[in-house]
Amino acid sequence: MPSFQRDINRLGKRPTFGSNQRKPDAMTLCDKNTFIEEERHVKANDRDYNGKFPYADNRIKTSKYHIVTFLPINLFEQFQRVANAYFLFLLILQLIPQISSLSWFTTIVPLVLVLTITAVKDAMDDFFRHKSDNHVNNRQSQVLIDGKLHNEKWMNVRVGDIIKLENNQFVAADLLLLSSSEPYGLCYIETAELDGETNLKVRQALTVTSELGEDISKMAAFDGEVVCEPPNNRLDRFTGTLFWKDEKHSLANDKMLLRGCVLRNTEWCFGMVIFAGPQTKLMQNSGKTTFKRTSIDRLMNTLVLWIFGFLTCMGIILAIGNSIWEYRVGDDFRVYLAWSEVLDHAVFSGFLTFWSYVIILNTVVPISLYVSVEVIRLGHSYFINWDRRMYCSKRDTPAEARTTTLNEELGQIEYIFSDKTGTLTQNIMAFNKCSINGKTYGDIYDELGRKIEVTERTPSVDFSFNHLSDKKFKFYDHSLVEAIKLGDSSVHEFFRLLSLCHTIMAEEKNEGELVYQAQSPDEGALVTAARNFGFVFRSRTPETITLCEMGKPVTYQLLAILDFNNYRKRMSVIVRNPKGQIKLYSKGADTILFDMLHPSDEDLMYTTSDHLSEFAGEGLRTLALAYKDLEEEYFEEWFKRHHFASTTLDNREDCLAALYEEIEQDMKLLGATAIEDKLQEGVAETIACLTLANIKVWVLTGDKQETAMNIGYSCNMLRDDMNEVFIISGHTVLEVQQELRKAKERMLGSYRDVGNGHTNSEKLEMSKNDSVVEETFTGEYALMINGHSLAHALEADLERVFLDIACMCKTVICCRVTPLQKAQVVELVKKNKNAVTLAIGDGANDVSMIKTAHIGVGISGQEGMQAVLASDFSFAQFRFLQRLLLVHGRWSYFRMCNFLCYFFYKNFAFTLVHFWFGFFCGFSAQTVYDQWFITLFNIVYTSLPVLAMGLFDQDVTEQSSLEHPKLYEPGQFNVLFNKHKFFICTAQGVYTSIVLFFIPYGVFLDTVRDDGSHISDHQSFAVTIATSLVIVVSVQIGLDTSYWTAVNHFYIWGSVAIYFSILFAMYSDGIFDLFPNQFPFIGTARNALSQKSVWLVILLTTVVCVMPVVALRFLRVDLYPRLTDKVRFMQQASKKQRPLEHNLKRVRRTSSRRSAYAFAHQEGYGELITSGKNMKVTNPFSSLPAGKVQGSTSWIENLLKKRTDASNSASTERTPKQQPPQ
Repeated sequence: MPSFQRDINRLGKRPTFGSNQRKPDAMTLCDKNTFIEEERHVKANDRDYNGKFPYADNRIKTSKYHIVTFLPINLFEQFQRVANAYFLFLLILQLIPQISSLSWFTTIVPLVLVLTITAVKDAMDDFFRHKSDNHVNNRQSQVLIDGKLHNEKWMNVRVGDIIKLENNQFVAADLLLLSSSEPYGLCYIETAELDGETNLKVRQALTVTSELGEDISKMAAFDGEVVCEPPNNRLDRFTGTLFWKDEKHSLANDKMLLRGCVLRNTEWCFGMVIFAGPQTKLMQNSGKTTFKRTSIDRLMNTLVLWIFGFLTCMGIILAIGNSIWEYRVGDDFRVYLAWSEVLDHAVFSGFLTFWSYVIILNTVVPISLYVSVEVIRLGHSYFINWDRRMYCSKRDTPAEARTTTLNEELGQIEYIFSDKTGTLTQNIMAFNKCSINGKTYGDIYDELGRKIEVTERTPSVDFSFNHLSDKKFKFYDHSLVEAIKLGDSSVHEFFRLLSLCHTIMAEEKNEGELVYQAQSPDEGALVTAARNFGFVFRSRTPETITLCEMGKPVTYQLLAILDFNNYRKRMSVIVRNPKGQIKLYSKGADTILFDMLHPSDEDLMYTTSDHLSEFAGEGLRTLALAYKDLEEEYFEEWFKRHHFASTTLDNREDCLAALYEEIEQDMKLLGATAIEDKLQEGVAETIACLTLANIKVWVLTGDKQETAMNIGYSCNMLRDDMNEVFIISGHTVLEVQQELRKAKERMLGSYRDVGNGHTNSEKLEMSKNDSVVEETFTGEYALMINGHSLAHALEADLERVFLDIACMCKTVICCRVTPLQKAQVVELVKKNKNAVTLAIGDGANDVSMIKTAHIGVGISGQEGMQAVLASDFSFAQFRFLQRLLLVHGRWSYFRMCNFLCYFFYKNFAFTLVHFWFGFFCGFSAQTVYDQWFITLFNIVYTSLPVLAMGLFDQDVTEQSSLEHPKLYEPGQFNVLFNKHKFFICTAQGVYTSIVLFFIPYGVFLDTVRDDGSHISDHQSFAVTIATSLVIVVSVQIGLDTSYWTAVNHFYIWGSVAIYFSILFAMYSDGIFDLFPNQFPFIGTARNALSQKSVWLVILLTTVVCVMPVVALRFLRVDLYPRLTDKVRFMQQASKKQRPLEHNLKRVRRTSSRRSAYAFAHQEGYGELITSGKNMKVTNPFSSLPAGKVQGSTSWIENLLKKRTDASNSASTERTPKQQPPQ
């Protein structure tokens, strides 16, 4: 049990203080650094009292930096990158003249450039966070201060203040509802930013406070004190007590308005601030902004340490050589090379030489590597921003890379954690089909009886005969309207049931302008369907329901509502029609309702069941409808028992359930409905493609289990051909543990006995072997777990067991989870599986998991921009995730890995020549190359070709990347760049450096010029090696390039041309005349490169360096082709004959399982309706008069404005071909 829950158990009594006692001095608590709030005391309208406690104000802060702290904190974060600290250390060494053989500006300029670019980027990101914070903090609220309402900024609101909210306003802090404009202190709120649900929730004030009304003087005199739980992240629970007028009143979650909610359909309300700012439940669930690094960044930190160790070893070897050389033969050379200051100690000479070689050899990891990495990442980000196939035209929303440091990690994702509402679905329910009296409606057929697919061009049913119809409602089967007009009694009774059996409230702004306030979107869809087919729900009171049936007003007496709950999975109403007949109408899950039908309906039941299976196979939500005629005498007797049961204190729920079960027996079947919870376009195809790419998709949603399960079937994440779907729903740790153990036993079967007899060591060994079992596991299972069970599963004793089971399942769906639980699930996988994770969502309730995952993706949907602002990447629709990962992510990873492999190879080849030369120059720290060549090699001669490869290279086309999702797997296993690949690259670089040095050295040992003079001067030797190096690395990058563009050709061959241009310019007469001290060696390049022997040396060196690579690659492709090689071969073949293309088709599931009723329905709402507490005092349309009513814009109107992107995506939805992984 959490600590605050234990503390809450003590809240039953208010603390009392005698005349000689005083209340606890809160200031002394504040002075303690270890202040822990065990319970909260808040007094209304008393800032002095509340100010004694360390309660947070209402200011929020999501930014990381301040104008004063930016520079030190940002530099601290940047120098956590080992390379930056390494280059700072080298810069310090280069400032020491005794050991520096290179100028300091060769290091400081690139280092400052890298630090500045990164700092500017971080500053821009944080600026937008500050801007968002200021926008929220400066919102206005009406606060009661000194007996008057004042407009105050949100950040100035304090705990204990009383706030007035008006319709459609955001709730500024966590408030205790005191009173409202609605009867009985009710108000309606939308909680989309908290749990993602757009259906309205009901909150009700205490009776004693609701009497305060809108009277400002009474509110100012209110001095109640609230004692409650401390700040926590539980969105669904609040425990506290209000003490006022020597009485205490229990407080629960239904009395609270949480920050982030929106007041709907309520003219005004007053609330008392309980939690403010960072202590509100919304902010407690928001998570912290963390500094994200890619796995390649972390690997490079390790490699830089290794390279520095390698460099140190080389420096020590050369320093030892220098000491030995100075001791034995150094004195003999002082005659020719006099020292300005003679060092008699050979060891000290070796010490200085060590640091000199550390400086010379530092180019093995030049800072230009990090400049190039940032440029490549920036380019990849722009490619995402410019991708027109990820642009949503209907919302005018392009894809956006909001960070430039995580692109390559998009190619390594193993787990995707997705929200449901607004991410996978549009959260729009549509009445799609129905079955009435054994006949289906909803499909349309041509003249030959062939089924026609419904498109946007298909003509819909004309509902002009009904002036109260909803103009946005679409239905395409005209035969249903004809049956209505012909007076088919079964059809009429069907829609009459839909218009009566619900808990919807109707709001009629003007005559005929109906707006339904539905507690769940699916219930609203059913009543809207009945409305369009002529059975219009107009209004209700606690005792009546008024319809307009085929244009005629009809009022039914509401006798009872048999409410929905998760066990019953159905709802019923009992009404008396104008003829005096008593009827029971019921709707619910067919698996429940069919057991309660009269035996005479058996044939109709079987027919309807077939229809339900067909509907369910299309992923539609289904409900069965039934009715029953009741005798007056029986009902009166039953109603007396019902009244007694509803007022009893013992076993009330069980008694009512038994009575409901009794009266609902022997019903007559009317038919069934099929509702489509519209998925976003391409969701099922995207998930199928990602699954083939070995990416596991977990759904984490705040919705109910039924909703999540049906979406799972619609997305084909759940299928009937799966071995089993495990549902974890235990309420205690022991129950959850038992359910998890049973699930594991069923999954592992004969693999392992998971009994209670295991010792701790056995369990430890079992957990170690779970990854092996997971890899060899072949069964297909799914796991569903709800929020209260997940809370126990995430405890330390069970989290590993839960994770092992979840990872063995094909599909994992967590429902009714809080935002913080979403983040905890992501963190659990992130911490234990060593896998790259991605979280995607569209609402404020997804911010926490978006921040926690390695990659956060925000969808710019209907629930605001909070998810987008917290994300690393954003776009408009879930289907774009397929392209983001399989195309942009895969290419970014491929390009970055090739870039790094080539860069390390190139610089090892370039730098280690100094090491070999050290053995032939007396270990004097003399460089082989000219200093200008060392400076320009990475900045000018080889920078642009490697940038072109890192930006534009493709191993396969984007179409092939989508057609073959298995191509994505190398990134998940980090195949293209890892420690093994690094050693191969360095080995190739070492080999190249040996060839570059020793072939010219061996040739120059005995070679003469054409005129017989010696050619082996140091400058000619340096020019020969440098030219060989430039040509070898240029040929090598040509071999490494898979996709040639004009840019690649221009950069590669242009860089070679620039090298020769600069080479001849540096050794020319003109440059000597201008800078004689800097360029003293006139004509060296011209003299050396005019010799045929030099060119033969360059050619021989190039061939010896390149040919082994060519041979090995040829043999590998020919003998051990990877999937990439096969796909490239197919691409080449397709140029002659384009292969047939197959679109991913949505697989229909055939299922006998249908959904239960009211997937987002809240138990107990029916009782609220019959009590009349949620009714307006006056209802001008209860008897259908003409007139107008003042009302607010309803959430339904916003809900119906949802649009989906219909832009062409056929080319991105190819059928993945099964190929072996790379």
